[in-house]
Amino acid sequence: MISILPALHVFSRVLMAFSFAFLMPLGWAWFEDQEGYRFVWEAAFALALICGALAWAATREHQRELLPKDGFLLVNMVWLLLPAFSAVPLMFTVPGITWSQAYFEAMSALTGTGATALAGLDALPVSVNIWRCFLQLIGGLGIMLLVVAVLPLLGLGGVQLYKAETPGPMKDTRFTPRIAQTARGLWAVYFLLSAACLLAYRWAGMGWADAFMHSCTTMGLGGFSSHDASLGFFRSERVEVVSMFFMAISGISFVRYFIVLRNRTLRPLTRDREIRSYVTILALSVGLVAVLLLVHEVYADPVDALRQSAFHVISVATTTGFTTTDYGQWPVFAPVLMMFLGTFVSCAGSTGGGIKLVRMLLLVKQARRELVRIVHPRVVNPVTLGGQVVPPQVMATVLGFMLIYGAATMGLTMLLLFTGLDIVTGFSAVVATLNNIGPGLGQVGPASHFGVLSGLQLNILSFSMVLGRLELLTFLVLFTSAFWRR
Repeated sequence: MISILPALHVFSRVLMAFSFAFLMPLGWAWFEDQEGYRFVWEAAFALALICGALAWAATREHQRELLPKDGFLLVNMVWLLLPAFSAVPLMFTVPGITWSQAYFEAMSALTGTGATALAGLDALPVSVNIWRCFLQLIGGLGIMLLVVAVLPLLGLGGVQLYKAETPGPMKDTRFTPRIAQTARGLWAVYFLLSAACLLAYRWAGMGWADAFMHSCTTMGLGGFSSHDASLGFFRSERVEVVSMFFMAISGISFVRYFIVLRNRTLRPLTRDREIRSYVTILALSVGLVAVLLLVHEVYADPVDALRQSAFHVISVATTTGFTTTDYGQWPVFAPVLMMFLGTFVSCAGSTGGGIKLVRMLLLVKQARRELVRIVHPRVVNPVTLGGQVVPPQVMATVLGFMLIYGAATMGLTMLLLFTGLDIVTGFSAVVATLNNIGPGLGQVGPASHFGVLSGLQLNILSFSMVLGRLELLTFLVLFTSAFWRR
C-alpha cells in the first residue's frame, strides 16, 4: 500500500503558504477599524500556519520526489482540507452560520462555483466579503498551479500536479520547457488581467473595495458578490459591460493569452477551433434568448432585451453566476438553456467549470465519425481537431469521462431526491455545483440561496463541487484498489 506521508509533507508547506492569505481580510479589518474581527483573522492565520508547521515537522523524514500517485493525493488534500481551514473564520464572523454552511461557502469560493449559502451579504463586515471573494481569485486557475510556480521543492514533481490539476482532456501539453515556468506564465497573465478588471470596475463607478472583490470573482468566474442583489445592486450599464467583457475573456484558455504575449501575435486566438466555437455559441445563444424575451414580452425594448440576454447568457454559460434580475422568472426555456450552456461552453484552460468545450467538440466529431462508418464501414476517418488527428487514448479518456459525468449527475441527483428535495431544485443544484455554475433553479434559483437547504444536502453539494472542480477522474481515482497498490 502506498504511503500518504510524502504528499502530506508537501501539503504542510502548501498550508503554511496558504495561511498568508488570511492577511488579506486581516488588513481590511485593520483598515476598516473592525477591532472585533481582527482577532478572528489573526487566529485563523495562526491556526493554519501552526498546523502546517506541525505537519511539516512530523513528516519531514518522508520528503522525496513526487510520484504520479503523490500528485493526485496532494491535489485532493488541497481541495478537501483548505476549504475546512477557510471555513473556520466564517464560523466566528457570520451570525447563525452552521459548519455545513461555512464549509459549503468556502468550498464554493475556492472551486469558483459561487453558490452561496449566506443571506444578508450587504450587512456582513467588509473583511468577510473580502475573504469570500479573495478565495475565488486564488482558486481560479487552481491552487496547485500556484504551488508549482512558487514552491521550489516541486521542481521535480510538478508535472504530476499539473496533470492532476489542469482542466481539459489534453493534459500532457507543455508550453515552456519547465512546468514551473508554464505555471508562472499562466499566473502572470491571470493577475495582469485581474488588475485590468479591477481598474475597469473602478472606472465604472465601484468603490475600491467592491472593485477589488468583483474583479476577484469575475476573473475567477466564481460570481460571489458583496451584495445580495449581485451586480444588480449597482444599477449601472457600465458595470454590466465591464463584467460581460471580462467574464467572456476569462472563459477562454489562459494558455492562449500566454502564447499571444510570448509570440506577440493574435493567431493563437483567431485560429483556435475551440475559441471560434466558443464565440459562435455565445453569440447565437444571446440572440436566441433576446428574441425569446421580446416574443414573450418580458422586455418591450429590444435594446433592454439584448442587454439582459447578453449579460445573463455570458454569466451563466461561463459558470460565473452574476445576476442583475431574477432570470428564473423568464420563460423556462431561457434559464434551462443557460444552465445547459454552463455545462460545456467554457474553454479548457480557463477558470470556468463544466466539461469544457473541447470535449463537446470531440464528442460531436466522434458521433459524426460513427455515422459515417455506418454508411462506409471501411473508410479511414480519424477524429481531428485544429487539423491534427486526436490520439485514440484521448478519445477513450473523453468517452470515459462523459460516462462518469452522467453517472455522477444522476447519482447525486438521486441522493438529493432521497433527502426530500423536489426534482427541479435537486437536479439543478447538482448541475450548478458539479459544473461550478453557481445559482440553480427552484429553491436555489438566482433570487434565493443554498442556505435554505439542510446540512446533509449542503454536504452532498460540497462533495459535488470538489468532484466537478477536479473533473471527476482526479478525485474518483482514489476509490480504486489499483491506486493504493504499489
